[in-house]
Order: sequence, then C-alpha cells, then structure tokens
Amino acid sequence: MRRFAIALVAPIIALLGCAPRETPVEAGIRTHTLLVGNAAEPADLDPHLATILTDQIIINTLFEGLTALDEQTTKPVPAAAESWSVSADGLTWTFHLRENLMWSNGEPLVAADFITAWRRALNPAFAADNAWYLFVIKNAEAYNAGQIADVATLGIAAPDDRQLVLTLEQPTPFLPALVSLPAWFPLNPRNLEKFHALDQRGQPWTRPGNLVSNGAYQLAAWQPNARIILDKNPHHRDAATAQLEHIVFLPIEKPDDEERNFRAGQLHVTFTLPVTKIAAWRARAPEQLRIDPLLQSNFLRFNTTRAPCNDARVRRALSLTIDRDLLARTVLQGSRLPAASLTPPHTGGYDAPNPMNVNAAAARALLAEAGFAEGKGLPAIELMVRNDEIMPRLAEAIQAMWKTELGVTATISQTEQKIWIQNQQTLNYAVCLSAWTADFPDPVSFLELFLSGGSYNWTGWTSERYDQILAQAAITNDAGQRFTLLRTAETLLLNEAPIAPLYFGAQTHLLHPAVKGWTPAPLGFRRFQFISLAP
Repeated sequence: MRRFAIALVAPIIALLGCAPRETPVEAGIRTHTLLVGNAAEPADLDPHLATILTDQIIINTLFEGLTALDEQTTKPVPAAAESWSVSADGLTWTFHLRENLMWSNGEPLVAADFITAWRRALNPAFAADNAWYLFVIKNAEAYNAGQIADVATLGIAAPDDRQLVLTLEQPTPFLPALVSLPAWFPLNPRNLEKFHALDQRGQPWTRPGNLVSNGAYQLAAWQPNARIILDKNPHHRDAATAQLEHIVFLPIEKPDDEERNFRAGQLHVTFTLPVTKIAAWRARAPEQLRIDPLLQSNFLRFNTTRAPCNDARVRRALSLTIDRDLLARTVLQGSRLPAASLTPPHTGGYDAPNPMNVNAAAARALLAEAGFAEGKGLPAIELMVRNDEIMPRLAEAIQAMWKTELGVTATISQTEQKIWIQNQQTLNYAVCLSAWTADFPDPVSFLELFLSGGSYNWTGWTSERYDQILAQAAITNDAGQRFTLLRTAETLLLNEAPIAPLYFGAQTHLLHPAVKGWTPAPLGFRRFQFISLAP
C-alpha cells in the first residue's frame, strides 16, 4: 500500500496542488476528477475482508458482481450478468454473463472466475469475514465450518464460460440483490495465485500495480491516510460513456475537517456533515445540503459475556432509560428518526415491532430486581465510541440519562475506527455505540446479524429460539407469514436486549453543484460511472 506508480500519480498530485488561482474542486471539474470524502482509511481492499461501509464503497467501485443495486429503488439490475432465471421450486438459479467481459489487465473474465472467488470466500482456512453471505448456497455453511471437506459438493457450477448455476439450501427470493455484495464478486485466479492469496490473507495483491479488478474504475494509487486514486478502467463496458476520468477518495475522519475542506474547495462531496452545521448550511446554501434516506440502524451493543451486561435485566434497564426522541431532537438536531426497533422503516415492506419506548419506572424495577437498586453496587460501565462527530455527544447524553434515572455511572472511551471495530470483534468492550447499514432491502439484512456464531454478532449473545425462528422464516414462501416470524424474532431480540436501538440513519452531506447524477442511495452504494462533473 506504500508503493504506487509515480507515472500514474504525478498528474493527480499536480492536480491536487493546482495552479495558484485554481482550487482542487475547480481543477477536478476541468479534468473530470471527482474528490470524495470517505471518512476512514480502508482496512483492506480485499472483497472477502470488507466489513464496513467506507471500505465497501471503494471496493464496489473497483469490482462488480453479477448484479448491482439501483441507487434510488434499491432493486437489483444487471451488471456482469445480463439476465437470470429461477426454477419453480426456488432452489436453482441460472445467471447468464454478458459477452466479452474483461479484467482490468485485459484478460477475459469467465464464469469459472466467479467459482474460484466463491470457493476462496468459503474456504475455512481463509476465514473470510463475510463468507456468511454465501451460506444460501447448498453445503456452503457446512463446508465453511469444516464439516464437509470436498469443495465439489458446493452448489455452484459453471457449465460454460458464460453460465453460472447456483443450487441453494432453501428458497431465497432476494438472491439477485444478495449477489451484488462484495462477498460474491469475481476475483482473477491468476492474480491470486501470483501473490499466494488464494488461501492467505494480507497478501499484496490489493496494492497499486498489483490489483486486477473488473469494475468501472481501477486502482492507481494508495497513499495511506492521505488518498486513494482510481482511474477509469478502459476494459469496462461503460468506459466509453463514463465521464469521470479519476476518483480520489480522501479518508477525512473528522466531519468538521471535512466540512472546512469542502468550503475551501478541496472536495466535491463530503461523506457526512456535522449535525451542528446543518442549520448554517440551510441558511447559507441549502442547494448544497443533502439529507437523504439511509437504510441504517444505530444502536448500543452490550457485551453479554461480561458482567454486569451478562444479565438481561441490566441490559433492558439501560435500554428503557434512553429517551430516543430527545436524542433525535437535540443531539441529532432533527436529522435522524428515533428508533424503537432494530429494523428501519421501509425495509422491503416489513413493519418492525416497537417495544423499546422510554420507561424509566420499569427500568428502575428491573435494575432493582437484578440487585442494583438505585445503581448501588453496580460498577461503572465503560461506554466505547468511535471518535467521530456524533458518537461522543450521544454517549454524553446517554451517560446523563443513566445517571439521572438509574444512578448508574458510565465512563466514555473514544477510539479510532480500526480499534473501535477490533474491540467489537474481540468482545473487548462493555457497551459500545455501533451501527449497521443494510446490504439489501430485507429485514434479514439486520436480523441475521445476531444469529448464534454469526460473523457480525459482536455481542456474545446466543439464543436457540431466535435461531429457530429465523430458520423457519428462511423456508417460508408466504411473504406475510415470513414477516410475522421475523417480527417474532425481532421482539425476542429486543426483549433479551443484546442491543438497544437508538436512531435510524440518514446521509447528511454536502454536494458541490457541479456534481451531476448524484441521486439518493439508501444503501450507501453508487455506480460512479453514472456521475459527471459540469461547470
């Protein structure tokens, strides 16, 4: 990641330096270079290791799967596959690839390249962070768990170079949306073999000059903690119509710094906007302020393996004391909706249960029942947050609510994003502010997070009953019955309280008037080949 091609980077660096009277934004408009705030330095550009939205935004620009998700409708549309069909029983799907697909190095891309990538993702020795997205494939979960050793038993086949056949464990009506995710992206087998990356993590195949991808843009430079530069991929089918020549992702972690960079002409679009700045931008330049819907849930995670949060009564008491309406009105300045459930509104037509309204009296009774009346005898609870613009302020408000209503003392620890994620993954925390953005518009995108042993169940909570309900929903074809089962599961989750919902997400950011084609994208992903810059 520390090496990059000087010949490719020098013109971009010159652009960012710019002539004395020309800002980077102005130079970008002239040279069709989009400058994008991306909030955080990526942990990796390996599609099988992508765990957070900011990493996936870049990976989705470098690669593409069988389908893509339309920004506005969130519905799957053709990408590498031009069409697909499903058998009457819903268990066999056939995807037909486009003609003349190519990798960024000019090699042909064939159906077998998808098979190689999926086998890698499911290989237990590789331990992909997002392998679970492929568990809908027949025998995939058992193979990934080491219960089946023969990779040939996986329900995936490539009868020819342009055809992929998937055999599933159970009917999965949302499969066309699911295969748009990074875990399903094809990878170039020869490139993986060259860098010994077929079954080994952390190899240099994702560095500039090494990475071979199939998206509309290709990796030109990666200067850690400074910028990632992507150039148009001349071998992509949209190369002739894509108007952006370059995209520069800038990992600016502090929203205040990002907002200042926008005002100074350093960015065309910010990743976010401090909530404290919303009123000023509404007054100053409302046409540059964007508050778009985002299919995201923000919540507290409780480490259920560590006292006192191993007691559901304590967790429920802490959750029932949080005044979510007050947080939305004050800390978030009305830019987000308060959440009494995990699953946001308009998630594929699902109506979530809402049992987590504030009830301080019930919370005090639960805490007393757990042996901590008025907070006595309860050790101070450490509340871990990412050192961003919103989380510390939310934590301070929650800290005050717990102290006032329950007599509970909380301390606040702030960490950078990488440590914040690592501590959740390793259960090295007590209580943590967290979030999840849906990968596709279906409630299971949220509810499956908390399956026992799930890759993203960073709470330590397990429930056989919860697992059984979701398993039953997975084989239920009737949409109404399926949603009823999912509501039952979500109610159980909220009552057991390994999490406490806080608010639903929104994309609050600044957009330069020169940026054209930037539509709301509730899932956070977009196809940059449809974006342009105009004076």
